[in-house]
Amino acid sequence: MPPIRLIATDLDGTLLRGDLTVSARTRRALDAARAAGIQVVPVTARQPHGVRRVAEQAGFTDYALCGNGAHGVHLGRGETLFEAHVTETAQRALAQALSARVPGVVFVSVRSGGEVFVAQQGYADLAHFEDHKRDPASMGAASLDAVLAEPSLKFVVRHPQLTPRELLAEVRALALGGFEVTHSGAPFLEVLAEGVSKAWGLARLCDLLGIQREEVLAFGDAPNDAEMLAWAGRGVAMGNADPEARSAAGEVTLTNEEDGVAAVIERLLKMPAPAPESSHI
Repeated sequence: MPPIRLIATDLDGTLLRGDLTVSARTRRALDAARAAGIQVVPVTARQPHGVRRVAEQAGFTDYALCGNGAHGVHLGRGETLFEAHVTETAQRALAQALSARVPGVVFVSVRSGGEVFVAQQGYADLAHFEDHKRDPASMGAASLDAVLAEPSLKFVVRHPQLTPRELLAEVRALALGGFEVTHSGAPFLEVLAEGVSKAWGLARLCDLLGIQREEVLAFGDAPNDAEMLAWAGRGVAMGNADPEARSAAGEVTLTNEEDGVAAVIERLLKMPAPAPESSHI
């Protein structure tokens, strides 16, 4: 098996503990990987501003894949490597058909490099800070036409009563094309440009860096991680992972609360066993 040259890790439910911190053990493992010449890349549903909230804790200064792979950036240089947008036509067709099928559904367009968040009136009433790492009071209350007016890096679909899995079934029943749809464990669906997934974004980044898929170690816990776990040469699901992520992965590690990512990296690098502790940095 080729040596690992890139570690791709989801954040929420994977690298981060439940309180959204990076443990001291995990930080040591990430630093050791970087010292060994391995690229460590967050691959997340978050937008860049959400990655920056944990970047210092995790030591992220280089590449990041945001918006479920739709948006590749270099954190240190503030450079956009690539973007893929849901077209106005695709998101308008989805919004109109789904609104007719499931009254009460509301939408958000994330655009302009992930910095602009245009929420339909009523969305903020359903949201919590943890959903998007944004204060609901700052989300505004736009008309649906305003939400649909520009292409989206991520198009968010939410219903006050239906779970994401229930809402996903309704979207699939529409049999529309022109987009991809997934969910990350958050209380909404995430619609991406056609063909886009975390695996798509990771493949593009690896092409830019000259890294083969067999040289990639990936970690994840949610349905939106499944394609990435299947694509990577070594895909590892967390002990707390959704069944869809587990079935896509080649192996399962400890939970995020037990520093499952660190445990795999330590074995990979043959690091000494850590002293028992549970401190955070």
